[in-house]
Amino acid sequence: MRWLNRTHQPSDDTAKRVDSIGSSGSWARTSSAPAVGLPGWALAPQPNSLHWHADLLPLVQLARYDVPCFRNHHHMYSSSPTLALAPNFAPSPARHTGLTLGALALAALLTACGQSGTAPAGPGGAMPPAEVGVVTVTPGDVGLVTELPGRLEASRVAQVRARAAGILQRRLFAEGSEVKAGQALFEIDASPYKATLDSAQASLARAEANLMQASALAERYKPLAEAKAISQQEFVAAQAAQKQAEADVAVGKAAVQTARINLGYAAVTAPIAGRIGRALVTEGALVGQGEATQLAVIQQISPMYVNFTQSASEVMKLRQALDAGRLKRSGGGQAASVRIVLEDGTEYPRAGKLLFSDLTVDASTGQITLRAEVPNPDGALLPGLYVRVRLEQAQASNAITLPQQAVTRSPQGDAVMVVGGDGKVQPRPVKIGGQQGNQWVVLDGLKAGEQVMVDGFQKLRGDAPVKPVPWQAPGSKAAPAPAPAAAASAAAPAASGASR
Repeated sequence: MRWLNRTHQPSDDTAKRVDSIGSSGSWARTSSAPAVGLPGWALAPQPNSLHWHADLLPLVQLARYDVPCFRNHHHMYSSSPTLALAPNFAPSPARHTGLTLGALALAALLTACGQSGTAPAGPGGAMPPAEVGVVTVTPGDVGLVTELPGRLEASRVAQVRARAAGILQRRLFAEGSEVKAGQALFEIDASPYKATLDSAQASLARAEANLMQASALAERYKPLAEAKAISQQEFVAAQAAQKQAEADVAVGKAAVQTARINLGYAAVTAPIAGRIGRALVTEGALVGQGEATQLAVIQQISPMYVNFTQSASEVMKLRQALDAGRLKRSGGGQAASVRIVLEDGTEYPRAGKLLFSDLTVDASTGQITLRAEVPNPDGALLPGLYVRVRLEQAQASNAITLPQQAVTRSPQGDAVMVVGGDGKVQPRPVKIGGQQGNQWVVLDGLKAGEQVMVDGFQKLRGDAPVKPVPWQAPGSKAAPAPAPAAAASAAAPAASGASR
């Protein structure tokens, strides 16, 4: 079927219909539009398509006036509810079967068009208010957590050095293992030190023999000196020889002790308990010749220290707020709690405590150094690792926490969108005091019970009111809705039973 022409008929009080089928198979329809002035059409079949149009003609009876999908897609527009068939129209049985199927398809199409063309509307035909996610303001005591960069450090570090010169003969530990204080680590050739000890012991023995002789001489001269049998000078010389022999014995004892100490240095032991690293020298190397050669490093990693810095201006503001009573100390005067955030973003499960803050400010950076102690019984933390330190230094009373996406931060200040009782959305400036997880801590600007908009910002249209609904964080479980596929499958057997 094709359009021959389109003519606009003038309106009159009565609608006129003329439906006819010519003997040559061509048919035409003209219609004057009602008073609203709708266009009329003149139609004719394409060549060799008489039966196709004749079979479809009863389908036009199903077309209702002003069908949206027909008008929007430039299909045939009918200004009358029905079209009359010619009296001599009688379709064949085959055509009747096709006609029935076609009528059912067209009826389903028109039903779908009617459903899709219907849209929900508010009162007076206006669009309903857009739904936006909100959270209700609930003040409370909130800890002000500061996140600062830091670096882990072993609580104790000892360098194992060779204090005796000689050839390194044996390594007595496994690299990377835990060692105890006093455990033997290396053996250095001790034969020269044993010889020195033997020599010192021999010298001591000679000195002790001289002392014994000098002491005996002094004892014999004592009664003779009282009887004036010998001169006083001889008696004094005997006493001096005794004292000199005693001094030689003391020197000999010291030499023996020194030799024994040097011999002990040939066996290198661990100065502290901890985890030892790799050996810095191998067997056969000459160590301790002229300087104390470093052999290994032992680090005590339980507990661990974490050193971090904070801006001096932030520390001064915090102290002023604490002194003014705007904030209160966290932990009730005890050491502040410290949490460690690793490089992959996970939080270390064990909390630490703040040990001290430095008394001076770094002149080059304007930072103050702080140190915290963190337990590390399983050795998960390693020295030198860069981490983030979450430090709760104070608590704010009547503070509010909001999701980060609810706060707009700009050079002009921080602001949120507050939904009023009339559904209107208004911006509100707020004062941010810090961060707690993935939320901002709001110190001022909001009241209890107010609703702050979290999502749905793209739905805002000027001053149009909105419908606030409780906001759910991503990942929270919502009530499951019935699946459309399940509903359709359940409705299909009922429909088939009704058709039977």
